[in-house]
Amino acid sequence: MHVLSRALRRPLILSALLVLTLPASGQNAAQAPAAPSTSPAATAAAEKIDHKNWLYVGSDITPDPAWHYGTLPNGVRYAVRNNGVPPGQVAVRVRIDAGSLMESDNERGFAHLIEHLTFRGSEYVPDGEAKRIWQRMGTTFGSDTNAQTTPTGTTYKLDLPSATEAGLDESLKILAGMVDHPNITAAALNAERPAVLAEQREAPGPQVRFSDARLGMFFAGQPLADRSPIGTIDKLNAATADSVRAFHDRWYRPERAVVVISGDFDPAVFERLVAKNFSDWKGVGPKPEEPDFGKPDASKPATAVVAEPSLPPVVTLGVLRPWKYQDDTIIMNQNRLVDSIAASVISRRLETRARAGGSFLSASVGTSNESRSADITYVSIIPIGTDWEAALKDVRAVIEDAKATAPSVAEINRELSDVDTVMRTSVETAKAEAGASQADDMVQAVDIRETTTAPATIYAVLRDAIRKKMFTPETVLASTRRIFTGTATRALVNTQTPQPAAVTKLAAALQADVKGLAGKRTTQGKVNWSKLPKLGKPATVVSREKIPEFDLEKVVLSNGVRLMLRVSPAEETRVYVRVRFGGGYNALPADKPSPIWAADGAIVGGGVGKLRQGDLDQLTAGRRIGLDFGIDDDSFVFSAMTSPSDLADQLKLVAGYMSAPGWDPNPLARIKSAALTQYAGYDSSPSGVLSRDLEGLLHAGDPRWSTPTREQVMATTPEDFRKLWEPRIAEGPIEVQVFGDINAEATIRAVAASIGALPPRSKPTAAIPPVRFPAHNATPLIETHGGPDNQAVAVIVWPTGGGMENQSDSNYLDILAQVFSDRLFDRLRSEAGASYSPSVQSQWPDGLASGGRLFAIGQVTPANVNLFFKMSREIAADLVANPISDDELRRTIEPLKQLVLRQATGNTFWLNQVENGTYDDRRIEGLRQMFRDIGGANSAMLQVIAQRYLKPDVDWTMAVLPRGPDGKAVSMAPAPVTVAPVPVKVPPVKAKPVVPAKKRVER
Repeated sequence: MHVLSRALRRPLILSALLVLTLPASGQNAAQAPAAPSTSPAATAAAEKIDHKNWLYVGSDITPDPAWHYGTLPNGVRYAVRNNGVPPGQVAVRVRIDAGSLMESDNERGFAHLIEHLTFRGSEYVPDGEAKRIWQRMGTTFGSDTNAQTTPTGTTYKLDLPSATEAGLDESLKILAGMVDHPNITAAALNAERPAVLAEQREAPGPQVRFSDARLGMFFAGQPLADRSPIGTIDKLNAATADSVRAFHDRWYRPERAVVVISGDFDPAVFERLVAKNFSDWKGVGPKPEEPDFGKPDASKPATAVVAEPSLPPVVTLGVLRPWKYQDDTIIMNQNRLVDSIAASVISRRLETRARAGGSFLSASVGTSNESRSADITYVSIIPIGTDWEAALKDVRAVIEDAKATAPSVAEINRELSDVDTVMRTSVETAKAEAGASQADDMVQAVDIRETTTAPATIYAVLRDAIRKKMFTPETVLASTRRIFTGTATRALVNTQTPQPAAVTKLAAALQADVKGLAGKRTTQGKVNWSKLPKLGKPATVVSREKIPEFDLEKVVLSNGVRLMLRVSPAEETRVYVRVRFGGGYNALPADKPSPIWAADGAIVGGGVGKLRQGDLDQLTAGRRIGLDFGIDDDSFVFSAMTSPSDLADQLKLVAGYMSAPGWDPNPLARIKSAALTQYAGYDSSPSGVLSRDLEGLLHAGDPRWSTPTREQVMATTPEDFRKLWEPRIAEGPIEVQVFGDINAEATIRAVAASIGALPPRSKPTAAIPPVRFPAHNATPLIETHGGPDNQAVAVIVWPTGGGMENQSDSNYLDILAQVFSDRLFDRLRSEAGASYSPSVQSQWPDGLASGGRLFAIGQVTPANVNLFFKMSREIAADLVANPISDDELRRTIEPLKQLVLRQATGNTFWLNQVENGTYDDRRIEGLRQMFRDIGGANSAMLQVIAQRYLKPDVDWTMAVLPRGPDGKAVSMAPAPVTVAPVPVKVPPVKAKPVVPAKKRVER
């Protein structure tokens, strides 16, 4: 008798819940295509495959036996493997060794432009139809189907859920046609060029300019200096179908292609289908010569300065060495690990100094190979305030000290313990590694000309290096000196305001004598778990209730703490912990500003009792123990991912924070400095203005969601912070969620001895403030930004609901938002080319009584702001007036259904869905209702929801426009266009009871 494993049983339960009205995989079961037969041509190609492991040529690392390699007669290479995480999914990557570094001066941006044109259509697919075909198979555009162009390559990505052999065969046929014969015509080019230019326009300008300055300066004399994949406006505008096709034919060749597949099929099926669909591809013309990426040029200037007022002062230092190919051997990796330890020792010293209130906010050291153009040691520094010279000298002093004197054995072991933990965790969780992640790793290996193998193999390389005593003070000292020796040294600084003498000052700071500035090395004292604050007597169990349908169990403890368990060994050795307490945003003041903004870092950074952050780092070294703090609508949350063996101590750490927070003032001072560096950036772009103002505006000025002013941040004291947070950490109900690879009885004991040992909690006495939405405005609220004059953003928002009532409305709004988003994408980007990434989302806060909204956002030029509003309102009016077609509904619901099924194979999904479920049974019922609503939604229901919420007399609009020389917003041209009312035909809908409760799907 065949028995399903626990790892697979749960998705089958969900499938039964979701497949109420929709056939699997978006196909009519009666019309699903049969598995494809193998043609004689495919059979012939398969017989001629060279099965040599092409990735491991010259390597002595043991290959992962799960990967199967081959090379087709035409030169196409492939790597395929079986992986059932998540069940039924197949991840496909097609990488072309053609990126922006292969472009000539007149082709800048062509590699990325071809990526766009390829997705529009090919010989097998009409323009724009590939996206729809894959949507019918259950993919979500942008996450499941996407592509990326880098300086060294272009990769096409497809994650196919609930894949059938027929669907995979069709998908590989489409991908093969895309890379072999894309639709490069004048009509397609003219249609897609505006979208590419919109993508370039919508990129964050200051960050892009700083990045371009770094590339131009660090790689002066090399192609990478001016080969950003996005290209240049003049070359993109000058592109013709013939010139773009010439680039394609030169570089898109079978021998430059690698097909990677990891998914829930026999690898033999993948090999056969790759051979079938990619064997006929033939290169056009002679093979091109491999481009020369050059070497770092020591004769080029060593320093440069930019003045971006919207970015913080920052110093980037680079020590460059020529990149050269090396066989990916064991000893090479072990030497690289020694280099990594050397960099980590310095970074920890810098972090310790920053925590103590040094001249810099943060600083770190790292090594990397960048685009096969240089081997680099990077140093990144963010100073306190504007004194970048002092920060650079202090960081240099720490580095020079590290180059002069060997580290201690304790320092080396501290960093080794973290590396060991990371690698050991990868081994322990290898069975839960998603196929998409494995496919991405393989593509990365191909790109950097190295290998990828099983986590256990890499961990063995580390353990072997430790056994060979490669990590000694002497070897780490030698490595430190090596990584700070190079062909050229470069330094770039952002000064915010122009400083004519800054280049000279930077050069002087790089040469200044820094002896004595490093000070005495800090030695971290020994710490053990007995130093945590003492807890009370462990709680006893009052009641237990199982929910077998979802493998959930509720437990009530004698001190009032409630526990939700989910035993799920599918994610081996992973344990997710959330401790929800208090009232969240509901418990914060709505009538005055308060230091809400600093909680994320200052509460955890404040330590426990007398233990500071350095002590806690030492305490948890080499263990999977960490902690984050967040604010939900109706609770505050400590969260962590740990292991079964570390769970008990992880819970003790959380209990320590809840019983005796340390309130160290230093983290608050550091967070204040970090916050103050962000204010100039808010004004630099329309997206910056939105990040600063939108949430506050959508809550009608409620300070709980408003960005504090610079003055409020500066005025915040440790006493202010403690006064706000101390009572809130100590009051309100506690719910503990522990999901993952756990033993239920041991977990209950661990919770009882930690969170359960806290004293009973007092109930909050303050009334919950209402949540407000801004009043309807006939004309948009206008704000301005100081960035480029071709950037604007438009927002339109409809209020919806909140809380645990009308949860079916929330489910249907998720579907409606996706329909809206897809239509807006097609009209605003694909047809008009006015915006690269318009989006529509629905947000329904379960923990608030109201405050939900459906909103659309588009980054456009000022001239297209009113086009955005016109199209958005037309789409909304059509959704109100007319039912959604069957095909459009299927292309919307099937991806959403598949998204839920995939997410439900991981514990994070369940954590989100049943939050507060120990206190409110409607959360569990809402989970069932979500499955029913997604599986049973129809056009009539969605039209009713559109009529209920997409009303033209309640929406709120906003636009962020460039600021002209007079300080006022530039004009929005053309004039607003009114949308004629659309006759509404209300379809009959059967009344049904409203079943409340649901936690929205992760996005």
